[in-house]
Amino acid sequence: MGSPHHPIRGHAEKAQLAPLIPNASRGRPRAEDRRVVNGMVYKIRTGVSWRDLPERYGPWKSVYTRFRRYAIDGVFTRALQQIQARADAAGDIDWLVQIDSTIVRAHQHAAATGRKGGSTAREPDDHALGRSRGGLTTKIHLACDGRGRPLAVLLTPGQRHDSICARPLLERIRVPRTGLGRLRCRHGHVIADKAYSSRGFRACLRKRGIGHTIPEKSDQKKHRRNRGRRGGRPTGFDRETYRRRNTVERCFNRLKGFRGIATRYEKTATSYEAAVTLASLLLRARSI
Repeated sequence: MGSPHHPIRGHAEKAQLAPLIPNASRGRPRAEDRRVVNGMVYKIRTGVSWRDLPERYGPWKSVYTRFRRYAIDGVFTRALQQIQARADAAGDIDWLVQIDSTIVRAHQHAAATGRKGGSTAREPDDHALGRSRGGLTTKIHLACDGRGRPLAVLLTPGQRHDSICARPLLERIRVPRTGLGRLRCRHGHVIADKAYSSRGFRACLRKRGIGHTIPEKSDQKKHRRNRGRRGGRPTGFDRETYRRRNTVERCFNRLKGFRGIATRYEKTATSYEAAVTLASLLLRARSI
Protein backbone atom coordinates (compact mmCIF):
# COMPACT_ATOMS: atom_id res chain seq x y z
CA MET A 1 0.00 0.00 0.00
CA GLY A 2 3.05 2.29 0.16
CA SER A 3 4.59 4.38 2.86
CA PRO A 4 2.22 6.19 5.23
CA HIS A 5 4.33 9.32 4.67
CA HIS A 6 3.18 9.37 1.02
CA PRO A 7 -0.39 7.99 0.92
CA ILE A 8 -1.02 9.25 -2.64
CA ARG A 9 1.70 7.87 -4.90
CA GLY A 10 2.82 9.33 -8.23
CA HIS A 11 1.38 11.67 -10.85
CA ALA A 12 -0.87 8.98 -12.38
CA GLU A 13 -2.60 8.30 -9.08
CA LYS A 14 -2.89 12.02 -8.37
CA ALA A 15 -4.70 12.41 -11.70
CA GLN A 16 -7.08 9.58 -10.81
CA LEU A 17 -7.86 11.24 -7.47
CA ALA A 18 -8.38 14.71 -8.96
CA PRO A 19 -12.21 14.38 -8.69
CA LEU A 20 -11.76 14.21 -4.91
CA ILE A 21 -10.80 17.87 -4.82
CA PRO A 22 -13.75 20.16 -5.67
CA ASN A 23 -12.72 23.62 -6.81
CA ALA A 24 -13.22 26.39 -4.26
CA SER A 25 -13.81 29.53 -6.34
CA ARG A 26 -14.23 31.88 -3.41
CA GLY A 27 -13.85 32.14 0.30
CA ARG A 28 -10.79 32.48 2.48
CA PRO A 29 -7.61 30.58 1.55
CA ARG A 30 -7.71 27.02 2.80
CA ALA A 31 -5.16 24.28 3.46
CA GLU A 32 -3.50 22.68 0.45
CA ASP A 33 -5.94 20.18 -1.04
CA ARG A 34 -3.53 17.35 -1.71
CA ARG A 35 -2.03 17.61 1.79
CA VAL A 36 -5.51 17.43 3.33
CA VAL A 37 -6.54 14.42 1.18
CA ASN A 38 -3.25 12.74 2.15
CA GLY A 39 -4.26 13.26 5.77
CA MET A 40 -7.60 11.53 5.13
CA VAL A 41 -5.83 8.58 3.51
CA TYR A 42 -3.31 8.37 6.37
CA LYS A 43 -6.17 8.34 8.86
CA ILE A 44 -8.08 5.43 7.30
CA ARG A 45 -4.87 3.48 6.65
CA THR A 46 -3.53 3.67 10.19
CA GLY A 47 -6.76 4.01 12.19
CA VAL A 48 -5.38 6.83 14.34
CA SER A 49 -7.78 9.34 15.86
CA TRP A 50 -8.24 12.63 14.05
CA ARG A 51 -6.48 14.50 16.85
CA ASP A 52 -3.37 12.31 16.38
CA LEU A 53 -2.82 13.17 12.72
CA PRO A 54 0.82 14.23 12.11
CA GLU A 55 1.39 17.95 11.76
CA ARG A 56 2.62 17.54 8.17
CA TYR A 57 -1.02 17.17 7.10
CA GLY A 58 -2.03 20.48 8.62
CA PRO A 59 -4.45 21.17 11.49
CA TRP A 60 -6.36 17.99 12.29
CA LYS A 61 -9.62 19.90 12.59
CA SER A 62 -9.25 21.18 9.02
CA VAL A 63 -8.71 17.63 7.71
CA TYR A 64 -11.67 16.29 9.71
CA THR A 65 -13.98 19.16 8.68
CA ARG A 66 -13.13 18.65 5.01
CA PHE A 67 -13.58 14.87 5.30
CA ARG A 68 -16.95 15.28 6.99
CA ARG A 69 -18.09 17.77 4.34
CA TYR A 70 -16.99 15.44 1.54
CA ALA A 71 -18.77 12.52 3.23
CA ILE A 72 -22.08 14.36 3.55
CA ASP A 73 -21.90 15.78 0.01
CA GLY A 74 -21.10 12.36 -1.52
CA VAL A 75 -17.81 13.55 -3.05
CA PHE A 76 -16.11 10.17 -2.54
CA THR A 77 -18.96 8.28 -4.23
CA ARG A 78 -18.98 10.61 -7.23
CA ALA A 79 -15.20 10.35 -7.58
CA LEU A 80 -15.40 6.55 -7.58
CA GLN A 81 -18.16 6.64 -10.19
CA GLN A 82 -16.10 8.94 -12.42
CA ILE A 83 -13.16 6.52 -12.34
CA GLN A 84 -15.55 3.65 -13.05
CA ALA A 85 -17.04 5.57 -16.00
CA ARG A 86 -13.62 5.98 -17.60
CA ALA A 87 -12.79 2.33 -16.96
CA ASP A 88 -16.12 1.17 -18.44
CA ALA A 89 -15.58 3.30 -21.55
CA ALA A 90 -12.17 1.63 -21.98
CA GLY A 91 -13.66 -1.86 -21.45
CA ASP A 92 -11.74 -2.27 -18.19
CA ILE A 93 -14.65 -3.47 -16.05
CA ASP A 94 -15.38 -7.20 -15.92
CA TRP A 95 -19.16 -7.30 -15.43
CA LEU A 96 -19.07 -10.69 -13.73
CA VAL A 97 -20.32 -9.03 -10.54
CA GLN A 98 -19.69 -10.71 -7.20
CA ILE A 99 -21.45 -9.80 -3.97
CA ASP A 100 -20.73 -10.72 -0.37
CA SER A 101 -20.50 -9.19 3.09
CA THR A 102 -18.11 -9.02 6.01
CA ILE A 103 -18.63 -8.10 9.65
CA VAL A 104 -16.47 -5.37 11.19
CA ARG A 105 -16.05 -4.89 14.91
CA ALA A 106 -16.91 -1.37 16.04
CA HIS A 107 -14.56 0.32 18.49
CA GLN A 108 -16.09 1.60 21.71
CA HIS A 109 -15.58 5.18 20.47
CA ALA A 110 -17.94 4.47 17.59
CA ALA A 111 -20.82 3.91 20.03
CA ALA A 112 -20.95 7.54 21.20
CA THR A 113 -23.45 8.69 18.57
CA GLY A 114 -26.02 10.45 20.73
CA ARG A 115 -24.79 14.02 20.31
CA LYS A 116 -27.32 16.58 19.12
CA GLY A 117 -26.92 17.78 15.56
CA GLY A 118 -24.62 14.89 14.69
CA SER A 119 -26.94 13.22 12.19
CA THR A 120 -27.98 14.13 8.67
CA ALA A 121 -30.95 13.34 6.47
CA ARG A 122 -29.13 10.33 5.01
CA GLU A 123 -27.92 9.02 8.38
CA PRO A 124 -29.80 5.90 9.60
CA ASP A 125 -31.20 6.01 13.11
CA ASP A 126 -29.11 3.01 14.18
CA HIS A 127 -25.92 4.44 12.58
CA ALA A 128 -25.44 0.97 10.99
CA LEU A 129 -24.46 -0.43 14.39
CA GLY A 130 -25.86 -3.71 15.67
CA ARG A 131 -25.33 -5.78 18.79
CA SER A 132 -24.23 -9.41 18.75
CA ARG A 133 -22.32 -11.76 21.01
CA GLY A 134 -19.11 -10.03 20.04
CA GLY A 135 -20.42 -6.57 20.85
CA LEU A 136 -21.14 -3.71 18.46
CA THR A 137 -20.65 -4.62 14.81
CA THR A 138 -21.23 -3.21 11.35
CA LYS A 139 -21.66 -5.28 8.19
CA ILE A 140 -20.10 -4.13 4.92
CA HIS A 141 -21.96 -5.40 1.86
CA LEU A 142 -19.72 -5.23 -1.19
CA ALA A 143 -20.17 -5.65 -4.94
CA CYS A 144 -16.99 -5.99 -6.99
CA ASP A 145 -16.23 -6.74 -10.61
CA GLY A 146 -14.60 -9.90 -11.93
CA ARG A 147 -11.14 -8.44 -11.29
CA GLY A 148 -11.79 -7.65 -7.64
CA ARG A 149 -12.31 -3.88 -7.96
CA PRO A 150 -15.11 -2.42 -5.78
CA LEU A 151 -18.25 -1.29 -7.59
CA ALA A 152 -20.56 -0.39 -4.67
CA VAL A 153 -20.80 -0.67 -0.89
CA LEU A 154 -23.71 -0.73 1.55
CA LEU A 155 -23.56 -0.56 5.36
CA THR A 156 -26.01 -2.23 7.74
CA PRO A 157 -26.00 -3.34 11.38
CA GLY A 158 -23.99 -6.53 11.88
CA GLN A 159 -27.01 -8.78 12.43
CA ARG A 160 -28.74 -7.86 9.13
CA HIS A 161 -29.16 -10.88 6.81
CA ASP A 162 -27.36 -10.78 3.47
CA SER A 163 -30.36 -11.71 1.33
CA ILE A 164 -32.30 -8.63 2.50
CA CYS A 165 -29.52 -6.35 1.27
CA ALA A 166 -28.83 -7.99 -2.10
CA ARG A 167 -31.19 -5.83 -4.16
CA PRO A 168 -30.31 -2.49 -2.49
CA LEU A 169 -26.61 -3.30 -3.00
CA LEU A 170 -27.00 -4.01 -6.72
CA GLU A 171 -29.07 -0.85 -7.12
CA ARG A 172 -26.07 1.13 -5.88
CA ILE A 173 -24.02 0.08 -8.92
CA ARG A 174 -24.54 3.16 -11.07
CA VAL A 175 -21.73 3.75 -13.57
CA PRO A 176 -22.11 6.98 -15.58
CA ARG A 177 -21.47 7.12 -19.31
CA THR A 178 -18.58 9.24 -20.55
CA GLY A 179 -20.82 10.49 -23.38
CA LEU A 180 -24.57 10.57 -23.81
CA GLY A 181 -26.72 7.88 -22.24
CA ARG A 182 -28.19 6.79 -18.96
CA LEU A 183 -26.25 5.38 -16.02
CA ARG A 184 -25.20 1.77 -16.44
CA CYS A 185 -27.09 -0.21 -13.80
CA ARG A 186 -27.47 -3.58 -15.53
CA HIS A 187 -24.84 -6.27 -15.03
CA GLY A 188 -24.02 -9.32 -17.09
CA HIS A 189 -23.86 -11.94 -14.35
CA VAL A 190 -23.96 -12.13 -10.54
CA ILE A 191 -22.10 -14.62 -8.35
CA ALA A 192 -23.08 -15.05 -4.69
CA ASP A 193 -22.98 -17.72 -1.97
CA LYS A 194 -25.85 -19.63 -0.35
CA ALA A 195 -26.78 -16.72 1.90
CA TYR A 196 -28.32 -15.05 -1.16
CA SER A 197 -30.26 -18.12 -2.27
CA SER A 198 -33.88 -16.99 -2.20
CA ARG A 199 -36.68 -17.28 -4.73
CA GLY A 200 -37.39 -13.56 -4.51
CA PHE A 201 -33.80 -12.54 -5.34
CA ARG A 202 -33.55 -15.06 -8.20
CA ALA A 203 -36.85 -13.78 -9.61
CA CYS A 204 -35.58 -10.19 -9.38
CA LEU A 205 -32.44 -11.09 -11.34
CA ARG A 206 -34.42 -12.96 -14.00
CA LYS A 207 -36.79 -10.00 -14.38
CA ARG A 208 -33.84 -7.72 -15.05
CA GLY A 209 -32.27 -10.20 -17.47
CA ILE A 210 -29.23 -10.81 -15.25
CA GLY A 211 -27.71 -14.28 -15.14
CA HIS A 212 -26.68 -15.66 -11.76
CA THR A 213 -24.61 -18.39 -10.17
CA ILE A 214 -25.94 -19.00 -6.66
CA PRO A 215 -25.88 -22.44 -4.98
CA GLU A 216 -29.21 -23.68 -3.67
CA LYS A 217 -29.59 -24.44 0.03
CA SER A 218 -30.22 -28.07 0.97
CA ASP A 219 -33.58 -27.30 2.64
CA GLN A 220 -34.69 -25.41 -0.47
CA LYS A 221 -33.77 -28.40 -2.63
CA LYS A 222 -35.73 -30.71 -0.35
CA HIS A 223 -38.77 -28.44 -0.32
CA ARG A 224 -38.72 -28.15 -4.12
CA ARG A 225 -38.53 -31.93 -4.55
CA ASN A 226 -41.34 -32.52 -2.10
CA ARG A 227 -43.61 -30.25 -4.15
CA GLY A 228 -43.04 -32.33 -7.28
CA ARG A 229 -43.97 -30.53 -10.48
CA ARG A 230 -45.23 -27.54 -8.52
CA GLY A 231 -41.75 -27.04 -7.10
CA GLY A 232 -40.39 -26.01 -10.48
CA ARG A 233 -37.19 -26.96 -12.22
CA PRO A 234 -33.80 -27.06 -10.46
CA THR A 235 -31.86 -23.81 -10.51
CA GLY A 236 -28.96 -23.69 -12.93
CA PHE A 237 -25.54 -23.80 -11.28
CA ASP A 238 -22.13 -23.61 -12.99
CA ARG A 239 -19.37 -24.85 -10.70
CA GLU A 240 -16.61 -23.44 -12.90
CA THR A 241 -18.08 -19.94 -12.72
CA TYR A 242 -18.65 -20.26 -8.96
CA ARG A 243 -14.95 -20.95 -8.42
CA ARG A 244 -14.28 -17.31 -9.21
CA ARG A 245 -16.21 -16.21 -6.12
CA ASN A 246 -13.00 -15.95 -4.10
CA THR A 247 -12.29 -12.72 -5.97
CA VAL A 248 -14.64 -10.81 -3.67
CA GLU A 249 -12.91 -12.34 -0.64
CA ARG A 250 -9.56 -11.04 -1.90
CA CYS A 251 -11.17 -7.62 -2.37
CA PHE A 252 -12.27 -7.65 1.27
CA ASN A 253 -8.72 -8.55 2.33
CA ARG A 254 -7.34 -5.53 0.48
CA LEU A 255 -9.96 -3.24 1.97
CA LYS A 256 -9.18 -4.50 5.46
CA GLY A 257 -5.54 -3.72 4.85
CA PHE A 258 -6.68 -0.24 5.89
CA ARG A 259 -6.83 -0.38 9.69
CA GLY A 260 -9.50 2.30 9.75
CA ILE A 261 -11.70 -0.07 7.72
CA ALA A 262 -10.85 -3.35 9.49
CA THR A 263 -12.10 -1.76 12.74
CA ARG A 264 -14.80 0.88 12.72
CA TYR A 265 -13.78 4.01 14.61
CA GLU A 266 -16.19 6.45 12.95
CA LYS A 267 -19.27 7.37 14.97
CA THR A 268 -21.68 7.85 12.08
CA ALA A 269 -22.51 5.51 9.21
CA THR A 270 -22.07 8.42 6.77
CA SER A 271 -18.43 8.91 7.79
CA TYR A 272 -17.60 5.21 7.89
CA GLU A 273 -19.18 4.59 4.48
CA ALA A 274 -17.17 7.53 3.14
CA ALA A 275 -13.99 5.93 4.54
CA VAL A 276 -14.82 2.59 2.88
CA THR A 277 -15.58 4.39 -0.40
CA LEU A 278 -12.29 6.31 -0.22
CA ALA A 279 -10.41 3.03 0.34
CA SER A 280 -12.32 1.53 -2.62
CA LEU A 281 -11.37 4.52 -4.75
CA LEU A 282 -7.69 4.05 -3.88
CA LEU A 283 -7.86 0.33 -4.78
CA ARG A 284 -9.51 1.21 -8.08
CA ALA A 285 -6.94 3.94 -8.87
CA ARG A 286 -3.98 1.72 -8.03
CA SER A 287 -5.24 -1.10 -10.25
CA ILE A 288 -5.00 1.08 -13.37
